[in-house]
Amino acid sequence: MSVGISLEGRVALVTGGASGIGRAAAVRLAEAGARVAVVDLDEAGGRETVERLHQVGGEAALIVGDVSLDRHVQSAVKRVVERFGRLDILFNNAGIIRRRTVLTLSEEDWDRVMAVNVKSIFLMSRAAIPVMQETAGRGSIINTGSGWGVTGGAEAVVYCASKAAVINMTRAMAIDHGPNGIRVNSVSPGDTDTGMLRQEARELGQPWALFESDSKDRPLARLGQPRDIADAVLFLASDLSVWVTGANIVVDGGGLAG
Repeated sequence: MSVGISLEGRVALVTGGASGIGRAAAVRLAEAGARVAVVDLDEAGGRETVERLHQVGGEAALIVGDVSLDRHVQSAVKRVVERFGRLDILFNNAGIIRRRTVLTLSEEDWDRVMAVNVKSIFLMSRAAIPVMQETAGRGSIINTGSGWGVTGGAEAVVYCASKAAVINMTRAMAIDHGPNGIRVNSVSPGDTDTGMLRQEARELGQPWALFESDSKDRPLARLGQPRDIADAVLFLASDLSVWVTGANIVVDGGGLAG
């Protein structure tokens, strides 16, 4: 007997949903029946995501905003409740990378990466948790970590620091808010074919074909696709994971296995 995943009646908010993993997750959640709000600074990309959600029969909304700014976060959560009446799922996916060492990284880039990758999770969760409790009586928060939040990587000091913070924030939030029915987990992708990964190749001055080939050096011998990560997000958002909290699910084709 097959087991389907249904999110009918639930509302999800996805940050960084204009492209890549965020877009794939928004589509996956909508396919399972959730109504989805997408938050991103990229208005054009966000509109494309909303169009994809409509194509799969989903009810969707785009909110243009900077998730590292509290006033934008508060406005986004308020608009979700005004539009859909509740909030059940928060996917904190917005993230950026700078490929630098401590000697080549600027203070401005350090602050920006930490603001987008870490501070945004604090702000979004702080705004969302009371709303989840009030409107849904429970909730699922999923944060995007990284394999480099578990192990270090070359020329990526601030990214590694930010993603390690995300993973341990996830554990701390799970402890704090579990008694209130809020589950908090993280999903840590390996190299995934997104615009951000292609940006990394450009930053390092590597041809994409070589960068892509190196990224496939893992037991499953291929680059990840956004849908691979989105499936893990769907699991963590659904009732199939009702006793899973404080976990970091690595989705990397075996890259961290050795």
